[in-house]
Amino acid sequence: MSDERGGTLFIDGIAFWAPTLPGWAAARAAFRGEAEPLATPAKRPSPEVLAPAERRRAPDTVALALEVAAAAVRESGLDAATLPSIFTSAHGDLAINDYMCSTLASEPTLISPTKFHNSVHNAAAGYWTIATGCREASSALTAFDASFAAGLLEAASQCSADDRAVLLVAFDVEASGALASVAASVGLLACALVLAPSAGANSIVAIDWELARERVAAPAPRSAAARSLAGNAMSGALPLLEAIATADRGGAPLALPLAPSLALRLTAHALVATEARS
Repeated sequence: MSDERGGTLFIDGIAFWAPTLPGWAAARAAFRGEAEPLATPAKRPSPEVLAPAERRRAPDTVALALEVAAAAVRESGLDAATLPSIFTSAHGDLAINDYMCSTLASEPTLISPTKFHNSVHNAAAGYWTIATGCREASSALTAFDASFAAGLLEAASQCSADDRAVLLVAFDVEASGALASVAASVGLLACALVLAPSAGANSIVAIDWELARERVAAPAPRSAAARSLAGNAMSGALPLLEAIATADRGGAPLALPLAPSLALRLTAHALVATEARS
């Protein structure tokens, strides 16, 4: 095994959303074993960064991604228009893609232009940059089960190389139709992190990271609350989110698989006695 160069980055903003844990404050408490998930799931979020008409038309992927992106940026105190962004999703919008495949197979002339517009993998990134007036670089990527780790690696690399804050947004939705048999995903799950190259006034956690040429298995979520969300395709984010939530307790290192013989090794360190944030 040989380790590659990594570094330390700082989390200036964090956000989370799932139907039973609608917000980072709820998720953090549940991951720490201090609260229970909601018994009655919340409806999908309605991101205020979008105009009311767009909120109603936006698919679940866009609503999720923009809800957590806006919350994380708001917590960071930074201007969304100044932040480069990485959007990562294992499957994109499975419901829309199932609709398109079904329609193309039966009545191809009935394809909805709006649904086609929303089917592309960078739809959420496009909505975000337009809504916030952001002209900085934005990327949309996927790496199947390693999508969160790949997105985090890309964001960490950009943050370190360019010496500037970067927004990472990760999300996936429920699988439906025939695609559910080959692209399993349950429920809605999204998180966002504003990563900075140096500690600032709003930094709450430091993350040491490095690449390791080793084969690792995906770590299992530790808390019951996180395990209840493990069926979603973006569940690879849960171990790090748990580590962030419990960083003040002296978290252990974890490794997220990127490829059969490559892993992203991470250790979270609390910088302040953090209060639960929404």
